[in-house]
Amino acid sequence: MSGNPSVLSLTELKQRLEGAEPPLLVDVRLQEDCDCKRLPGAWNNCVYEVAFLERMQEKLPATAQAVCVYGSGPDSQESRVAAEKLCRAGYTQVLEFREGVEGWKAAGLAVEEGTPAAAAAKPRDGTYALDLAESRVQWTGRNLLNHHHGTLCLKSGELSIAGGKLTGGSFVFDMQGIACEDLAGDPLHEMLIAHLLSDDFFEVDKYPEASFKISGASEVAGATPGSADLKVKGVLTLKGIDGEIEFLASSGITAEGKLAAQAAFAIDRTRWNVIYGSGKFFRSLGGHLVNDMIELQLRMVTA
Repeated sequence: MSGNPSVLSLTELKQRLEGAEPPLLVDVRLQEDCDCKRLPGAWNNCVYEVAFLERMQEKLPATAQAVCVYGSGPDSQESRVAAEKLCRAGYTQVLEFREGVEGWKAAGLAVEEGTPAAAAAKPRDGTYALDLAESRVQWTGRNLLNHHHGTLCLKSGELSIAGGKLTGGSFVFDMQGIACEDLAGDPLHEMLIAHLLSDDFFEVDKYPEASFKISGASEVAGATPGSADLKVKGVLTLKGIDGEIEFLASSGITAEGKLAAQAAFAIDRTRWNVIYGSGKFFRSLGGHLVNDMIELQLRMVTA
């Protein structure tokens, strides 16, 4: 790193911009945010994109010239991250206006305005079928030293929204569609699948389907985008046995306006009478010991 960035106050930034040699002013937010509202004369270079430094070096190849970066506001870290990247890249006069667009506007200063920001998408109330091509269920099973992972075939599913919130839903799984990804193409794949389909594990001839029905969902207080924002409760039916489970999920709306959610959690298979290799039920299993917990990853997207 060539040095530490200098954090400018509003007054200091104004003085630098009005001086004889003003710094290059860079808005490091998303292009659409910059297009909507920016400081006068700012150039956009989104710090979230891997081409950030490449674009900067094309725009300002002289690393000794002053450059000032800003973002949304003091509680968002994009300007700090951008300033640190520039220092590491060898720029020697890196300035940061941490107050960002919010601080500039709060002081009553004019901004350049362009394309209005798009309204945040909100789900309409109703019941939505899942897009089975986009939705996915993955599993991981383990023993002491090894593990296998694969997919489970989703046969059908739907999510229900009321008052803009998830209120219910149900999924049906085709147990015949179990696949193991790490053994794909290996002769052992069919051996393992036959083992899982047999009465050792899921007894698929007798129970060809499994299902999960959502009984309720509540918002997680203080959740930020990208973190778990829903606590989901429901009943998993496996091998004809109903068992209540709950897990955390992250939800949102895609750019195409589809509902989407992801979750990762584990279930104790022995609750559904899947006891092969379980240390709860057998002694001296040796290399046949299988962990009780099965990890599941869900990716659900509506059509």
